Amino acid sequence: MVKSLISFLLLFTLAISDEMVIVEEDLLSQKIKSFVGMEEYEQNVNFINVIFEPKSAFYKNDRVDTMKVIGTLEENGLLKLFFKTPQEISLKFKTSGSPLFFVKLMGDSLRNIGYYRYMTTASSLDSSEFSWNITLSSEYATDPLVLQTELNKSGCSITDVERTSATDWTYVVDMSLGFLNMPELEHSVKFHLKHSLYSHWLNCSKVKRVKVDSPPRNSWYPYVAYYDSSLHLLKVTKQDQKTSQIILDIPKRAQYMKIEDLYTLKNVKDELVLSPYGRR
Repeated sequence: MVKSLISFLLLFTLAISDEMVIVEEDLLSQKIKSFVGMEEYEQNVNFINVIFEPKSAFYKNDRVDTMKVIGTLEENGLLKLFFKTPQEISLKFKTSGSPLFFVKLMGDSLRNIGYYRYMTTASSLDSSEFSWNITLSSEYATDPLVLQTELNKSGCSITDVERTSATDWTYVVDMSLGFLNMPELEHSVKFHLKHSLYSHWLNCSKVKRVKVDSPPRNSWYPYVAYYDSSLHLLKVTKQDQKTSQIILDIPKRAQYMKIEDLYTLKNVKDELVLSPYGRR
């Protein structure tokens, strides 16, 4: 009787173990198939089985390590990101935290990897998640590894990626340690803002005041906005007259500041010179 019970328990344990392995393989296989497509998967299944051995190495905390899977596929030429002609690409980003902060952070990251023109198609916010959908036209899909490298510069990481089709991707981003990757003003250290048609963003959290000098060739009409760490607007300073010098008092809770022109940054032909002073 005891031997029979032991044999039953042993067989039951082995069955459960086998089932767990099958589930593990299914999860990994499903993720691989979603990235390469069924046809490519079937043509290269033997090669795929080799490069993804042992399969346990592609799991982290009982979940598929998506970025490691993508890296392995790219290294072995199995992830196709380029198109013969420009395509409309749909990107969805999911995260938790401040929507304003996230959209600014993602916008900067996308611009830094070469995506300057995109259109927001949808956004939604509930108690646990914020989603931001965009579309853009490109001859290649966003490389998840390139985007991951750029997000790392802002303390963020991609925790999951889903590919519905060659032109439809979803990214889950952890921004719990995120920050805006921008120049930081320091007491008594001059900073030069070079000519640009984009707004100048700066970290102003360490200084109390900033003197801004505008050279004679400029026709600068100051517009300066201050934001807290979640990008909530705190204060705006603006002048509807050409200005050669202005002293800005930084609000106590200000983490970031945006400097531009009230009308157009084409008015600022030469660099603006910033002289921060007063430590916070």
